Amino acid sequence: MTRLIPLATLLAAIAFALSPVLSSGFNGFPPDRFPVPQYDPPIQPAGWAFSIWLPIYAWLVISATYGLFNRAEDPAWQRVRPPLLVSLIVGTAWIPVANASPIWSTVLIWIMWAGAALALIRSPRADLWWLRAPIGLYAGWLTAASCVATAVLITGYGGTPVMPIHAALLLLALVLGVLILRRIPEPAYAAAVVWALFGITIANLDPLRPVMIVLAVIGAALLIWPLLRRIRR
Repeated sequence: MTRLIPLATLLAAIAFALSPVLSSGFNGFPPDRFPVPQYDPPIQPAGWAFSIWLPIYAWLVISATYGLFNRAEDPAWQRVRPPLLVSLIVGTAWIPVANASPIWSTVLIWIMWAGAALALIRSPRADLWWLRAPIGLYAGWLTAASCVATAVLITGYGGTPVMPIHAALLLLALVLGVLILRRIPEPAYAAAVVWALFGITIANLDPLRPVMIVLAVIGAALLIWPLLRRIRR
């Protein structure tokens, strides 16, 4: 019985990693899926930035495998598993839902983020590379992705003006990132958010959108600087 939740976590991590292969895949919301077609949304990172999912999937599976065979009864790991399990189960269904409904997929991605963020906050300092770091990378990317999905949804359903809305959701991602890092200063979390910000910066070079670039660059500095100070100490 004590291995039931660890086993479920591993199976959910595997199903989550296989979901892009077993479904039709996801290359972003089709522009014409919205009442107001969304071509090149300002907040959306460049396409190559989404390659971060490969290490996220692999690391989560490795983490869950290690946890099942080496930390099945560890109370610290057991506190992390329930919210992570919820996030992974919802994540397994996310791509099919996203291909059918931008509204419901946005709801689901916030549930995924909440589960991942809570799991990160509960994660122990021990087993950093086996538990906290992979969850941090996952939660960091979801912090950006949930705000991106929300911004595109709002403007896709007629929200205006577009640039201030997307800038506001980018600021929300930065605020969430700073708050979580103040609670759990995990470099992998910061790296995922900064990676998203880098993708947003590159995507806004052509056409040039200075507001988004400035916000992304300042945001990256705000996330990295406190970690660098801790390392120096």
